[in-house]
Amino acid sequence: MSPISRRQTLRLGVTAGLAAAALTTGAEAAPPPASFTLLLVNDIYKMNEDKGRGGFPRLAAIVKAERARGVPMLFCHAGDCFSPSLMSGFDHGAHIVALTNMIKPDVFVPGNHEFDFGKEDYFARQREADFPFFAANMRDAAGNSLPGHQDSAVFDLGGIKVGVVGLILENVPQMSDPGDLAFLPVMETLRKEAKKLREEGADLVVAVTHTDRAMDYEIVRSRLVDVLLTGHDHDLAIGFDGKTVMVESNEEGNYVTAIDFTASVSGEGSARKVTWTPTFRVNDSRAVDPDPEVLAVVSRYEAELSKELDITVATLAAPLDSRTASVRSQETAIGDLIADAMREATGATIAITNGGGIRGNKQYPAGHELTRRDILTEMPFGNRTVVTSLTGKQVKAALENGFSQMEQRAGRFPQVSGLAVTVDPKRPAGSRVVAVKVGDAPIEDDKTYTVATNDFMLKGGDGYSMLASGVKGGDLDVAGKLMANDVMVYARKVGTIDLKPEGRIVIE
Repeated sequence: MSPISRRQTLRLGVTAGLAAAALTTGAEAAPPPASFTLLLVNDIYKMNEDKGRGGFPRLAAIVKAERARGVPMLFCHAGDCFSPSLMSGFDHGAHIVALTNMIKPDVFVPGNHEFDFGKEDYFARQREADFPFFAANMRDAAGNSLPGHQDSAVFDLGGIKVGVVGLILENVPQMSDPGDLAFLPVMETLRKEAKKLREEGADLVVAVTHTDRAMDYEIVRSRLVDVLLTGHDHDLAIGFDGKTVMVESNEEGNYVTAIDFTASVSGEGSARKVTWTPTFRVNDSRAVDPDPEVLAVVSRYEAELSKELDITVATLAAPLDSRTASVRSQETAIGDLIADAMREATGATIAITNGGGIRGNKQYPAGHELTRRDILTEMPFGNRTVVTSLTGKQVKAALENGFSQMEQRAGRFPQVSGLAVTVDPKRPAGSRVVAVKVGDAPIEDDKTYTVATNDFMLKGGDGYSMLASGVKGGDLDVAGKLMANDVMVYARKVGTIDLKPEGRIVIE
């Protein structure tokens, strides 16, 4: 484990000492006068607050207050916002761009969710944006730079030259739908861009990235950059080991991290030397009043949505748990509901869907009236239910893929119907499935089964490349009904939903 993760990381509810740095929150002790400030937000999907935290109106208030301090500042967005959200299922993220235009980040790095509706929609949103896109390792199919994107830039912040490079996960094609766009190796690209920025006179190099924590730590250990501003893991994480800063700002604009740098310059030309010290401030969005202008826009969007979405489709006799940690690690009643609806809609023998496609991150109590809004909140991607034919051996391969990253709570974790599977997570990935039953009978390797899944997975999303083998003619653009509609129809038909985990997935 990297020293930055072991000794000097702040996460929600856990505070560790920060070497050569100070951490302040809210109205605590004032930081020393800053030469410049870096402000970070990442992974914000919801328009409005939830339980008094997060959302664009509160984020806008924080950004305005930070800019009003009069300190040279760079406001960075580390990606994931066009999707998933309730309204993005209708407008493919156009409302998010409109709201982000109202706060205008100085640097925006796309995340994997920017591509959930395909390449053309991504570029449509990019053209609507009034803020700059950075993505040094994104290229078109021919290897060319993308229109409207830049790799890196040097900013003058109070006389300090700050070089910024933007980078995105390499495995976006397995996580989303970027078409034929190419995603180059992160570290190889970073070495090239960091060298270029230093040659251009950057006193500090900042990487703004949408990368997972393992890659974050690799970037920190490389010492290629002075500061890493990252997204994707949804943690509130602040680390400094005396050499490299690493920050992630949780999710949904709940906490927005500011880093104040006190810098001094000595020498000139080739003898120029800049020394700096960071001070960290965590802006808790609950402590600010929502920006009225942005709140008015959000309220208008929400009023439009309510007319169509606040319609009850079923009543819960037992609770449903859609928390991310649950749907990506175990059988859940909501996963059973969705998979059952897919199997009912198609007549398939089996249904497999990815836990990462269940996005509400909520708990619904018994007695709750389940609405269209609830279902679309849980399933915001606009995925379609599709059917493939697989041998028992291929079904087991799909399940092995689903359980291959369960210790990381990856989105590929399966929720199933028509199956009972026993899993041993202590075994190596690829050999964790101990037993599988289809109905009451053990699965047969050579027998063919019809399998309902979603179009994202059918096209190889989340590593499910084996699903495509069962499509006749190899045409993966198969027509299918919206999964959310299938769930609505099924829920209305059932009327009262009384589901509890029943041993479809047994983890030894």
